[in-house]
Amino acid sequence: MDFKRLLLMVVFAFAVIMLWEKWTVYNAPKQVAVATQSSEAQSGREAPVPMTSGSAPVASVAAGDVTAAKSASIYAAAAKAVIKTDTMIATVSAQGGDIIRVELTQHKKSADHRSWLSLLRSIFSSSKESEEPAKNFVVLQEEGEHFYVAKSGLTGGLPDQDTVFDLKAGEYVIPEGKDVFVLRMNAPAVNGVSVSKVLTFHRDSYVIDVSFEVNNAGSSALNTTSYFKFVRDNKPTEGSDGGMFGGTNAFTGPAIYTEQGKFEKIDFKKIEKNEAKHVDKAKDGWVAMVQHYFVSAYLPKSGEERNFFTQKIAEGVYGAGVILPLSVAAGQKAVSETRLYVGPQEQKKLEALAPGFNLVVDYGWVTIIAVPLFWFLSTIHGVVGNWGWSILLVTLLIKLAFFPLSAASYKSMAKMKVLMPRMKQLQERYKDDKMKLNQAMMEMYKTEKVNPMGGCLPILVQMPVFMALYYVLQSVVEMRQAPWLGWIVDLSAKDPYFVLPIIMGITMLIQTKLNPAPADPIQAKVMMVMPIMFTFMFLWFPSGLVLYWVLNNVLSIAQQWKITRMIESGEAKPAK
Repeated sequence: MDFKRLLLMVVFAFAVIMLWEKWTVYNAPKQVAVATQSSEAQSGREAPVPMTSGSAPVASVAAGDVTAAKSASIYAAAAKAVIKTDTMIATVSAQGGDIIRVELTQHKKSADHRSWLSLLRSIFSSSKESEEPAKNFVVLQEEGEHFYVAKSGLTGGLPDQDTVFDLKAGEYVIPEGKDVFVLRMNAPAVNGVSVSKVLTFHRDSYVIDVSFEVNNAGSSALNTTSYFKFVRDNKPTEGSDGGMFGGTNAFTGPAIYTEQGKFEKIDFKKIEKNEAKHVDKAKDGWVAMVQHYFVSAYLPKSGEERNFFTQKIAEGVYGAGVILPLSVAAGQKAVSETRLYVGPQEQKKLEALAPGFNLVVDYGWVTIIAVPLFWFLSTIHGVVGNWGWSILLVTLLIKLAFFPLSAASYKSMAKMKVLMPRMKQLQERYKDDKMKLNQAMMEMYKTEKVNPMGGCLPILVQMPVFMALYYVLQSVVEMRQAPWLGWIVDLSAKDPYFVLPIIMGITMLIQTKLNPAPADPIQAKVMMVMPIMFTFMFLWFPSGLVLYWVLNNVLSIAQQWKITRMIESGEAKPAK
């Protein structure tokens, strides 16, 4: 009984801590977006660049590349081309040929959830005001909420991010009957070397091919490097507060993958202190800038020698990239190229693009459960076409899978309820002798073949699934803004009107009433308070998770009620 009391107190403390965390996150002041960077970045001057690697190619980039982040005013002075595809709207600047903005047309920015007050207004308002259409989600952006751009260039005095290319401004689309649009930008020739930067956009794809076509008309061979990097501020993104259990959804920053080092996340704070550690030289791998639900990455071809680097550029602005060698004989031409991905973390598509790319969707310490759970959900979703119904079907199947275990548990609880009068008699008889009371109760449990801890098994069994589903809902972009029905328009976000958490609280209270009342007064009070605490805690949980818990509770109530009736009427044998 002491262990049961300890377990209840742990669960209660857990609920209080999680409730406080959710409350503080929900009421935290919103971060004010800063459109400009430090004075060094605004002026365009080179900022100090502490590198995480001392290798020669990385050092040459630091010396020859103006690594300061460009402010909006500098980009504003250069010509821009806007390329529209069926998946994105990308803005390219003549300044360095940088990709300075990418909007994802098939993913919208999350709106603030309406409160009860706004719901009442919508119900009783006589005027039907048109709602503002949802805006495209923006990943790369040179101004606004974040500073986050994709750069590339050559070292050794060749076109870099300070070069102004001859870009023809305007809007472009993929021509009818074509699958690609090619944007070609030429740089002024340097010592007989002419360079064209070519960006190729694809229909129905988040991949942009980035290449440098180098024509060496000089009399000597050219040995240089090309670099491809991201420059980003360290401000958190939408939904990256870390959630209840932390995890990858809380991570924003660079990531590097190689066969040698596997998936390595690099914290901005480590870069700030020049303490970032990662593989810096390999013949495979890629570099990415990860954020909640979305990712941008440079994906060079395997087999090519490459160097990876991270760097501090200005206060609160960091860079991460990859460097490729480039050699061009006199009178010859050569191409340095890679693929740039800017889009959602859709696991099947990422896995097909590069080895290990799907690892940017990181489920943390519940990966072993979350991966098969998401596969199971995806398989069902392929049939029913709705993530909400998929969650309900998975909940039902999980409940059926654990039916024998939960049935044994509910039989034990039902027997405990039948034995309550005898337990009270023992408490009266041995009220002054705790040791004899415990011995008598344990003897009764043994004689009646009752497990006093049986009631805890359903909770213990479903907790791993609960946590794994939490990670799935918070980590996979497929669940982002996925509707169920009615007012539930985003299963990864909280119920805007708190209907599901209230229903969950009611079902949890019914379950508490069905359970035998604990003999210990402290346990009894904890059990009665827990439904209230969990209701408040679930107010901020993803609605998909609350949906799972509600159905699980309803099925448990039905199973427990039936078994209790059978035990009380003598129609079932005691649990063995």
